Amino acid sequence: MPPLPPLLGARRAATDPSGDTRDDSGAFDAALDDAELRTARAALAQGRRQAARSLLVHTGDDWDRRGHRLTALAQDPCAAARAGAWLAAEPDSADAATLLALALVQRALRGEEEPGRARAACDTAAALVPADPTPWLGLLLLARAFGPENELLGTFAELRRRHREHHHAHHLLIAGLAERAAAGLTEDHEVYDAAEAAAAEAPADSPLAVLPVVAYAERYRVLAAAGPAPADPAASRHWSGPRARRILCASFDWWLEWEHDEHPRRLIDLNHLAFALSCAGRPAEAAALFQRIGDHATPAPWTYAHRDPLAAFRTARTRALGQ
Repeated sequence: MPPLPPLLGARRAATDPSGDTRDDSGAFDAALDDAELRTARAALAQGRRQAARSLLVHTGDDWDRRGHRLTALAQDPCAAARAGAWLAAEPDSADAATLLALALVQRALRGEEEPGRARAACDTAAALVPADPTPWLGLLLLARAFGPENELLGTFAELRRRHREHHHAHHLLIAGLAERAAAGLTEDHEVYDAAEAAAAEAPADSPLAVLPVVAYAERYRVLAAAGPAPADPAASRHWSGPRARRILCASFDWWLEWEHDEHPRRLIDLNHLAFALSCAGRPAEAAALFQRIGDHATPAPWTYAHRDPLAAFRTARTRALGQ
C-alpha cells in the first residue's frame, strides 16, 4: 500500500476502537466459530491455563489466527488477572506476556485501565517476540482509540512489516481512514482508494480482497453518525454508485472462487459482504452468504445503523433466504 498522509483531526463516529462495535448482551461471540478457542477461553476463566498454552503453541506463527485467538482470550474480564498469574509462574513466556498486554489493552478500551500501562505491556511483549505482530496489534488498537492520530499509520507500518496481510490491522486502518473529511464526489473518498490498493497488493487467495467492501461499511458508519446518510442503510443508496457496484461484484465473485475457507476472521468478511448485498437490494447473492454464515453474526457492520444489530442481522437473513 502506498504511504498515506497523517489522519485529519476528524471527530470519530461512535464505535468500538477495535473496529468491531460490541453488543453488551452477549449475543456476539468474539471467538466466532473457533471451538478450540472457546474451550481454552472457558478453562482460562476458571483459572486453568494449560488449554490456552497448548492452543497458542499449536497456533504457531499463523499470525492472523494468533491475533484473533489472543484478542478473543483477552476480552474476558478475568484475562488480565489470569495472564498475570501465568506470567508470574513463567516469566519468560512470550504467550503469557502477550496475553497480558492485550488484556490490559481491552481493559483500557473499556475505561478500566490507563492506556499508558497497556502500551508499556505491549512494548514488553514486543521485545520478547520481535517478529510477532500481535503486540503491535495491541498498540494499534490503542492508537485507534486514543491517538495521537499520527500513531495509527506508524504503528500499522510496524505491524505490516511483520505480516503484510494482517487482517485485523487492515480493518483498523480502514476504520480510521473512513473518518477523514471527504473531498469531492462521495465515491472519491480516499478510504476506497486505500482499500482497493491493499486488496490489489495482496495475494490472490487473501481475504483482503473484501477490504473495499469493508471500506464502504466504515464510511457509511461515519456518514450515518454525522447525519448525511439516513439511518436505514438500505434507503441510503450508499451501495448504488458505479464504484460500489463494481466492488460488490468483484468481491462476491472472488468469494465464489475462494478455496481457503479456513481464515480465522473470514466470518467478519462474510458478514460485511452479506450486509452490503442486502443494502444494495441483491438478496439472492446475500442468501448464499447467509447460508455460509449460519448463526455466526458479527457486530460490525450490523451495529452501524441499528440499535438491535442481532435483530437486523436476522431480519436481513430471513428476507434473503425467503423464510
